[in-house]
Amino acid sequence: MFKLNFGKFLKRKSGEALEEANQENKARPKLGFLSLFRKKKKEEGKGIEYFKKEVRKQEKKRAIVQDRRKKLSFYLEKAGLSLDPRWLSKSIFNLCILVNLVISAFLIYHFSTTLGVTWTTILLSITAIWVFAFVLMLFLFWILFYVIVDLKIFKRRVDIEDVLPDYLQLTASNIKSGMTIDRALWYAVRPRFGVLAKEIETVAKETMKGEDLREALQKFADKYESVLLKRSISLLIEGLDAGGEIGDLLNKIAVNIQENKIMRREMAANVTTYVIFISFATVAAAPVLFALSGILIKVVSGIGGSLGGVTGAASSAGFGLSFSGTGIQYADFRIFAVVSLLITSFFSAVIIATIKKGSAKSGFRYIPIFAVITVSLFFIADKVLGKLLGVFF
Repeated sequence: MFKLNFGKFLKRKSGEALEEANQENKARPKLGFLSLFRKKKKEEGKGIEYFKKEVRKQEKKRAIVQDRRKKLSFYLEKAGLSLDPRWLSKSIFNLCILVNLVISAFLIYHFSTTLGVTWTTILLSITAIWVFAFVLMLFLFWILFYVIVDLKIFKRRVDIEDVLPDYLQLTASNIKSGMTIDRALWYAVRPRFGVLAKEIETVAKETMKGEDLREALQKFADKYESVLLKRSISLLIEGLDAGGEIGDLLNKIAVNIQENKIMRREMAANVTTYVIFISFATVAAAPVLFALSGILIKVVSGIGGSLGGVTGAASSAGFGLSFSGTGIQYADFRIFAVVSLLITSFFSAVIIATIKKGSAKSGFRYIPIFAVITVSLFFIADKVLGKLLGVFF
């Protein structure tokens, strides 16, 4: 029955195609019946190929989007954030729209009330904001988001490295008491271990689902860019493969990590002089010197203004002395000083963190402290020196 119906269906379709070709042949008597039939089939074949190409393009785009979302999800998971990538993208996009709306409303109010600019200029300005400023703002928001997440990942990595020796020693004690390695890892978890405790819980859940312990530990080690963690997990996996005494191995790893920490502290203590020098130069010396330079600009400008009348007499006497013209304005110098202090604070905090901790990322928490202290001290020194030297000049 099915074959019979399918044959009827083919006959009907072929009959319809022949009828269409016959009609086109009547409309175009110059072309033959077979030529029109072949042309129709060729056009249908081209349409199918075009449809297949479009489907491939859409699948490729969908695969790229899904890959980006997976990478972003993994990146957020490393930071301990359970956020949906779609919700995150929409939130940042909506935030940019909100900021642009606020800026546009302010420009409309400011231009129309204060400056009296025409509506054409206002519309052009708003269009420029929504085209260029929106893209720039979206780019900056994403950069800021990635910086914050990267710092959070770095903090989690540092927390894991700090408690890793104690955890390994507890695991070694559990193994020596007769537990298996997976149970020893699970029962060594304590709330004070923080991030490491959560990660070990994840490893234990994966092993309970049937995943191999070595693969779960390796996945945990690859999750964080920590050389210390990767080496420790690699030694543990090699010990499991070799079948040696895991308890003694974990104790030796823990002792080695503690010795490395002691060596780092000794190295940081040896370079304390450089840290003190850089901190003093950035926090104390630079703001006072910039303030003194600003007072010097004020004094020189005041002397030049008071001696402006001497220019005519000096010129008549044959001297080429002149106090005319405009030099550096104090307002411009103050902007330059603040920007220079902020840049100096940034690089000083990064250098100090690199010297003490061995990583520039740990210095980002010092940047706001250095910036606030240096700028505040600059304005304080400017006021104090202005009053002290104003008595003499």
